[in-house]
Amino acid sequence: MSTQQDIYAAASESHPPMLNKENYVPWSSRLLRYAKIRPNGKLIHNSILNGPYVRRMILEPGDTNRDINVTETFHEQTDDELFEKELKQIEADDQAILTILLGLLEDIYAAVDSCETAQEIWLRVQQMMKGSDIGIQEKKAKLFNEWERFTSNEGESIESYYHRFLKLMNDLKRKHFPEKIASNLKFLNNLGVGHFARDYTVRPRRMDAAYLQTQLLIAQKEEAGI
Repeated sequence: MSTQQDIYAAASESHPPMLNKENYVPWSSRLLRYAKIRPNGKLIHNSILNGPYVRRMILEPGDTNRDINVTETFHEQTDDELFEKELKQIEADDQAILTILLGLLEDIYAAVDSCETAQEIWLRVQQMMKGSDIGIQEKKAKLFNEWERFTSNEGESIESYYHRFLKLMNDLKRKHFPEKIASNLKFLNNLGVGHFARDYTVRPRRMDAAYLQTQLLIAQKEEAGI
């Protein structure tokens, strides 16, 4: 497979996609697509979104032969009273539960263990991930704010500056920030700590890759006595 999308497509043919806590929406779409391609796919898909088959209440007419009139009563539809279409939907309801559970991580699986239908599980996971998405967005906003405000400290060495900046860049990369930001990480990694004069200090100012490169060149010249 040449792309990540191809990998996802191949996996969806044999196993439900595993939930990525940081990317719930694509996971939910892939899981529904996976459900549709299974045997009874339409019924499984319907069970996840709309709930399981609900057995009908069957009318039992009163006994007209008794001296005392017995009013009509009802009973829940038994297995023997189910039609073939209804039996298929009940089977699909069980398959729908299994489909979702196989795509959940252990901690989320435990949180939905008390749910009795695929729809309940689906809605519970959705609710949990909404809270998770909010937390992730807040973390991203905080990291981006750090990136925007990043400066050196008074008297700080280039080496210390480098490590603090590298940590921030790695955090940004893990949160899937744009390549424009992540590209600076490649620049820093290629330079390495060995390029820094350990006692060289920098003046506080906004940090960017071009500025850092200039400071490194100055530090190297001073260390070499040029």
